[in-house]
Amino acid sequence: MTGDREADGRGAGPLAGVRVVELAGIGPGPFAAMLLGDLGADVVRVDRPNGSPLTGDPALDLTNRSKRSVLLDLKAPDGPGLLLDLVEHADLLIEGYRPGVAERLGVGPEPCLARNPALVYGRMTGWGQHGPLAATAGHDIDYTALTGVLSMIGPADGPPSVPLNLLGDYAGGSLYLVVGLLAALQHARGTGQGQVVDAAIVDGTAHLATLFWGLLAEGRWQDRRGGNLLDGSAPCYAVYQASDGGHFAVGALEPQFYAEFARLLGLGPEAPGQYDTARWPELRALIATRFAGRTTAEWTAVFEGTDACVTPVLTMRQAVRHPHLAARGTYPTLDGVTQPAPAPRFSATPAELRRPPARPGADTAEVARDWAVPGLAP
Repeated sequence: MTGDREADGRGAGPLAGVRVVELAGIGPGPFAAMLLGDLGADVVRVDRPNGSPLTGDPALDLTNRSKRSVLLDLKAPDGPGLLLDLVEHADLLIEGYRPGVAERLGVGPEPCLARNPALVYGRMTGWGQHGPLAATAGHDIDYTALTGVLSMIGPADGPPSVPLNLLGDYAGGSLYLVVGLLAALQHARGTGQGQVVDAAIVDGTAHLATLFWGLLAEGRWQDRRGGNLLDGSAPCYAVYQASDGGHFAVGALEPQFYAEFARLLGLGPEAPGQYDTARWPELRALIATRFAGRTTAEWTAVFEGTDACVTPVLTMRQAVRHPHLAARGTYPTLDGVTQPAPAPRFSATPAELRRPPARPGADTAEVARDWAVPGLAP
């Protein structure tokens, strides 16, 4: 899938022609680079000779798809110089080290921008480049906790629920890094001036919650779990269990959608009102009893194709087989591995799965030729 079409840019995505250097890491940095690669950028991942103990089978590390890999030891005498040779030909760079590490290795923003003044240097961290916690370790759960976002998720009578590492690492981290890189690239192409993008997960995660800060100021959001419209407290925006153990997500917020939901569920006129908060426990129990009276298949048949905003909670493997997602090609298979398709979609420059996950160092000779950096060649 990487032949002439990719070489001449046709069908290669909207970022065809953009060159990216990714310094190998884990989590949000690789995902951001994958997204750029999915959209057509030529992403070269700089892997360490000894790899990382946290990585599994390189052939199944899907966040390394749509990339090429070279091996480069930045601690070797010629390592920093070879990286700067790559940087000279790059538009974007992604690094996810702790603050100061890239500088100690000789590949921080100063030497990179000296070699390529139009370079956009993207820094992916949890706590940011400055502040009391900048040099300390952390993970998604820590960043979402400190920003107040984790406190909003979960039942009122239990601890906060952990939203995998999707909310901090990927939503607050990777996606904000990509937005920053592309905004700075636009500026660099217009002015010839590169810059550093400081993408901190705490900043992005805090920004994601902007709506709720407005609701809090307005008095329409409680600074605790329980009693809020979108935190699972409202009976019309919650998850319920069918008789056979399957679950359904109910998102019937608007009155017209709730009316359809109530009709199909069989709620009578004596049921508590949708937004009668004092009777929410009663309404929730009534809805739960209704759902517990039929199987997952039966309720799916009742709600499918309606505006009741009720959806079965599918597993990953079930999602692949859902007719809507199948019709859209949301989960294609490449080299025998099913995975999400590139997103979003473009009418004139469609993105595609161009390469399977890059095996460390497998593309060193090819990149040395294509990027005119002969010193990389083994």
